[in-house]
Formats: sequence, C-alpha cells, structure tokens
Amino acid sequence: MKKITLFLITIFFISCGDNKEVSPIHQDIKELVFASGQLEWDDSYNLTAQTDGVLKDVNFEVGNMVIKGNTIASIDNKINNINEKTAEEQLAISNKNITSYAPALQQLEQNIQYAESKYLQDKKNAERYERLQLNNIGSKVDYENAQLAAKNSLSSLNGLKKQYANVLQQAKQQQIAARGQLESNIVLKKYNYITVTESGTVIKKLKTNGDYVRKGDIIAIIANQKKVEAVLNVDENSIDKVKLGQQVFIKLNTNKNKVLKGKISEILAAFDTQSQSFICKATFDDVIDNSLFGTQLEANILVGEKKNALLVPRNYVGFGNKVNVKGKDENVIIKTGIVSTEYVEVLDGVNQDDILLPLKP
Repeated sequence: MKKITLFLITIFFISCGDNKEVSPIHQDIKELVFASGQLEWDDSYNLTAQTDGVLKDVNFEVGNMVIKGNTIASIDNKINNINEKTAEEQLAISNKNITSYAPALQQLEQNIQYAESKYLQDKKNAERYERLQLNNIGSKVDYENAQLAAKNSLSSLNGLKKQYANVLQQAKQQQIAARGQLESNIVLKKYNYITVTESGTVIKKLKTNGDYVRKGDIIAIIANQKKVEAVLNVDENSIDKVKLGQQVFIKLNTNKNKVLKGKISEILAAFDTQSQSFICKATFDDVIDNSLFGTQLEANILVGEKKNALLVPRNYVGFGNKVNVKGKDENVIIKTGIVSTEYVEVLDGVNQDDILLPLKP
C-alpha cells in the first residue's frame, strides 16, 4: 500500500544513449501520508437493555431522529411490575404502623394509661402512709410496702413508655426501608422501557420486536448527525509525522470525484490491534450534506510542504543515500529531506548543476 504520495512537476530528463541523465531541479513539493478510514458521527452511544425480557413496542428504524426522554421500545419483565406493587403495599402497611391507629401502639397506649392510673393510686397511698408514719401512726412495714409499690408502679410506667418509643422507632425504620424499596422498584420498573438518553439519529438497530434481551444487550446505536468526522487508520511507520491541525484531503467512496478538506482533530494514543494501525480523527472544514454513517473513505494527510525544493528521482538514490554523479569516480552521499515512492528532496550533497546517472548494479 502506498503510504506517501507527492504532488510535483515532472523533473527534466536528459537522454544520453542508453543511460538516462538527470539534472536536479527546484520545484514545490508536498508530502502526504495516506490513510484509509470511514465516516462516523460524533457523540455516538449504545442504547442498552437494563433488564431481562422480551423486547416489544419497537418503534424506530435506522435513520430515525430520536429525542431525549422519549421511549422507543419496552421490555416485558413482569417481575419488576410485581415487585413494585408488592413494595407499594408494604409501604402502605408501614405508614399505618407509625400512626396512633397501629394495633401495637394502641395496645401499648392502653397499657400506659393503666400504668399511669396505678402509679397515681400507689403514689397517693405511699404519701398517706408517709404522713401516718410522721405522726407515729401505723406500722413501718405498711409504710415501706406502700413506698415500694409506688416505686414499682413508676418503673413499670417508664418501661412501657420506653417500649412505646422503641416500637414507634422500629415502625419508622420499617417505613424508611419500605419507602426505599418502593423507590428502588420504581427505578427497576422504568428499566422495562427503552428511553433515549441523548437526542440523535439511529445509526444501527441490533434488536427488534420479539427478541429476548438480557441486561447489557445493545438495542441500538445513536449518534449526533450534526457532528461528522473521519476516523482514519494510519500506519505505524507514518504516525510520528501526523500532528494536530494538519490539513487532510478526503475522498468518500460514495463520491470519489470530490475532494473534501479537513483537519486532524484527535490522535488516539493507543495502537488499535483490530485494524493494526493508529487511529486519528479529522473534522471537516465545511458541512457535509447527506452524510452516511460508516461510509468508507481515503485520505491524504499533509505532513510536510516545501517551496522551491531540490528534487531527484528516488530510483537514482541508492542504499545509504548514495547517488552516481557524472564525472566523479565515487558515489556521493546526499542529505535527504522529504522522501516519497518516486522522488527525494536533496538538502545537501548535489546541486542543480550536477548530472546524475543511474546507479551501477
């Protein structure tokens, strides 16, 4: 595959018998790195299934514009529906358990009322025995028993109040858990619907009505048709010449008679093992009408350019950059610049007045 192409004016040749003599001349020269690739749209993403089930209600095709937030398909997953309904019922029970009508709280409230009445009665009785004791009336044993009864009644009352608070706290915790479970199941139920996350155009449709899909399966690929870019595969021997901002000349396979201009916008750092090349991206200078995703293309990246360069045919340059100069016994080593499959730029070693002969076998 040709990696580098040069555009220049044909060098002047001098014929002398069977040997072609060449005089180097000055001409403008451009060095272009060849790259194959395809047309892609920026901001592409996979629309994936978030749950398992049978795909239904698919209402999109390749090329359709889809709007963020719109549902374009659904997944029949009855378990998610059942779980949401169950969570709603559990939350309703939890909400009731924190009200004064909750059976457990009502029972404790009644016990507390009884315990308060008993404590008040025992307290009064203990106070009466205390007055009698101060007047040396009654036995000390009766006084002590009354005091003990009042103390036990108060302890029982406080214990019931604490139990009421604990039961109420547990009911509130159950309510929080039930609400969280419901919210979680609402989210899971939403996974039954394939919703567009970002507006764009459907460029690939991988599933259709009736397909069984699993969580993570790609339903469709969506991209932004307004942001077109060329994804280029550059040979590893040429990637070091490619820089951001360099001009690119692109021909689409759908219209090879038209040359589109662009610029290198991104150079991916990693080597792509699938294409065995480095990946570069180029944006176009002008808007492309009716661009088709995946259109194959060929590109030439302008990596070097010189005005009035000194050029000689490449087949006159041998190993070690040696050339055969007419009138010299030994080959001359030249310093080269831009090198293509056909021509070599000479930086030093020969000049325009020299005459080159083909290298001897």
